[in-house]
Order: sequence, then C-alpha cells, then structure tokens
Amino acid sequence: MINSRALAAQTLVQLVDQGRSLADLLPATREQLPEEERGFYQQLVYGCARHYLSLDELTRKLLNKPIAHKERVVHMLLVVGLYQLWQLDLPEHAALYETVDATKPLKKPWAAKMLNAALRRFQREGDELIDGLQNAAGYPGWLTRQLRQAYPEQWQDVMAAGNVQGPMTLRVNRRKADRAEWLARAEAEGLEAFACELTDSAVTLAQPAPVFALPGFADGDVSVQDEAAQQCALLLAPQNGERVLDACAAPGGKTGHLLECADIDMTALDVDESRLQRVAENLDRLGLNARQIAADAADINAWWDGNAFDRILLDAPCSGTGVIRRHPDIKLLRRPKDVDFLTQVQDRLLAQLWRTLKPGGRLLYATCSILPRENSERIAAFLQKQSDARLLPLALAGDAPTEFGVQWLPQPGGHDGFYFALLEKIDPTPAA
Repeated sequence: MINSRALAAQTLVQLVDQGRSLADLLPATREQLPEEERGFYQQLVYGCARHYLSLDELTRKLLNKPIAHKERVVHMLLVVGLYQLWQLDLPEHAALYETVDATKPLKKPWAAKMLNAALRRFQREGDELIDGLQNAAGYPGWLTRQLRQAYPEQWQDVMAAGNVQGPMTLRVNRRKADRAEWLARAEAEGLEAFACELTDSAVTLAQPAPVFALPGFADGDVSVQDEAAQQCALLLAPQNGERVLDACAAPGGKTGHLLECADIDMTALDVDESRLQRVAENLDRLGLNARQIAADAADINAWWDGNAFDRILLDAPCSGTGVIRRHPDIKLLRRPKDVDFLTQVQDRLLAQLWRTLKPGGRLLYATCSILPRENSERIAAFLQKQSDARLLPLALAGDAPTEFGVQWLPQPGGHDGFYFALLEKIDPTPAA
C-alpha cells in the first residue's frame, strides 16, 4: 500500500520532470491516502517543492554518482528524506527509517541500502554540507538575478520570506459581521486570531484551520483572503449603483469583496469557464450575485455590450512571484520566457479594457508579482501611450520604492507580495 513518503516522491516526479502544478496534482493524489496521512503528505510535497533546488544540490554532494534517470522516483525519495532531516522537527531515526522503508511500496528494494547510506551521511555531515550550498535559498538563477536587480537592499529578505509558509488570513464580511464581533466568536470557539493592522476587514489565524471550522464560514460571514488581495476592492472603492467589472475574476474572492463593499451592478469575467464555477460557488455562499461571463477579457468584441463601466478591477495574469510562499512550485515551473509572454498579455488587457471604461471612471491594475517588468514598467508604458489616462495617488505605503503605483513585498507573518496602480480616465468634457 502506498504511504505518504512514497506518494510524495511520485508527486515530485510529476512536478519536476513533467511540469505539472501542485494545484493540479494534489486534489487527486492525496485521495490515495488515509485521511490521517494527507496533511503530512501535503507538508512533504510543499516543503520539498519550496526547497527542491537546495535539496537537489545536496543529493549531488551525498552520492558518488547520480541516480539513473529511469529511477527518478528514488532520487525524489532521497529528496523527501533530506527535507525531513533538514527542515522538519521529526526524530531523525524515524524520518530515516520510514523513508528507507518507502522503497517497498515503490517496489525499489535495491535502493534501500543506498538511501540509508546517503541519509546517514547527511546526519553526520549535514551542517557542513548546508553551509557549503551554492543555492541555499532554493531559487532559480534567473529569478534571483531579477530580484537582486529590482531590490538591491531587500532581495535576500524577499527570498527568505518566500521560503516561509504564509499565514492564513481571512476577510470579515462587513455586510454581515463586525470584525471585533467575529473575533469574539472565534475566541469563544477556541480559535486564536488577531486583527490585521493595515486592513479593517482582515484577521489572521495563529494557526491554519479547516474553513468549515471558522465561525460563520458556511453562512458567508468570513472568507479566506490575504490582506494584500483585500486591498483591491478597498482601493477601487466602488460606489452604490455603479457598473463594475472584475476582469479576471476566478476564483471570485475579489468579486465577492467588491459586492460586499457596495450595491453595484457587477460583471465577473474569466477566460476559463470551468473556473467560473468557483466564482458561482463563492458568491452563493456569500449570498451575492454577479453577471458571469466566460471570455478573454482582451477580446472585448466577444463579451462587451457597449455599456461602459464606472470601475474595473484588472487583477492581471502574472508570474505569481509575490505568492511563492503559497505556491512554491512557481520556483520550478516558471521560466523567463513566461514573464516575456505575460507582459504582452498585461499590455493587451490594459489597452483593451481601457476602451470599456467611462470617462471619469477608474481602473485598478493589480498583480501578485514582485517583478517591476510586470508592474511599474507596464504602467509606465501604458501612460506613455494613453493620453487620456492619469495615475492617481494611493493612501497606501509601499515596501519598496517605485515610480508608478505601490509595491508590497511578502512579509513574514503578514501580507503577500502585491502591486497596485489606480488609473483614472480623463473626462474630456469641460467642467460647467
């Protein structure tokens, strides 16, 4: 029977060698395990993905010759064992024994002796081997170079923050509950949580919890959403009666927040029809409604009815480099050419959606990236081309200097990395 360590090794083969994302892999693979093993399995997979480039370097130091490519699952089992010994607070003998024993369900008994020797050597020489790592942060070289160039004083802190799991932060539905009231309910139910400092709708849990253990979650009183993502609806600030577009809406967290903020005529648009189902489910739980359309937001002829919007949220497709701590497979799956492609997508979305905005209307451009190429450079290029656009100041402090917009960097125990730029369409009509 498959166990958590063996399954983690198989999953890593699919991630690293086949380029499949954890979001795609985990829902199906964890069902192969008993309920009590799924949490540990997920911890192993996420942790190994987060530190894979460092762990892979360690394997080369520990082995006289690389494991044959046809035996990649054995290589990944060694990675799983090293992760436990290096990063997890487990009894070393148990981590070693259980990892070696996982060769049995994988039908690789020949590998037991080799794994045992490598892991025991790490027990003896681990501190020295870790000190000698060339890639101790576990980031790909191209991304390290871009972060170092963008944040010469902060790049190491940025990468360190990306290697620590982000907190579980919630958004209290202000239509249904006051934050102080919800915190009191949580305390009464034995749930430790505290109010966030930057956003009056946000609370963070001391420890992650299942969503249905959250007071009022099923009734829409609270939703899971990072404090940075919560800024989008607050900065766009829709007003009652306005026509609002969430241009890349799935899975619907920001759509719901916009509807919580005001009574608006809401359109939720997403290119992936299957992901719109998540939007529908989230809105149904919140008791809110929006017009939902599956289409490419940049192909306005395919979906726009010609009635201009007062406000548009463009949470643009991006590299996700600001949320690596939540999606560590980004380190392994993203390539420089992906960023090149994404900047073209971002430019096209900005240019086309601008056509659907009313004079005097506002568009918030946001990404969960920390790369200037996707953020301030996109806004600079847009403003240079678009004479009827102006950048509005934001009452929001950034974590790094930027000429256009506000850049947040991931904070240990705090918000994710995120970028915001609020644009207004200049009304050519002279004032009376």
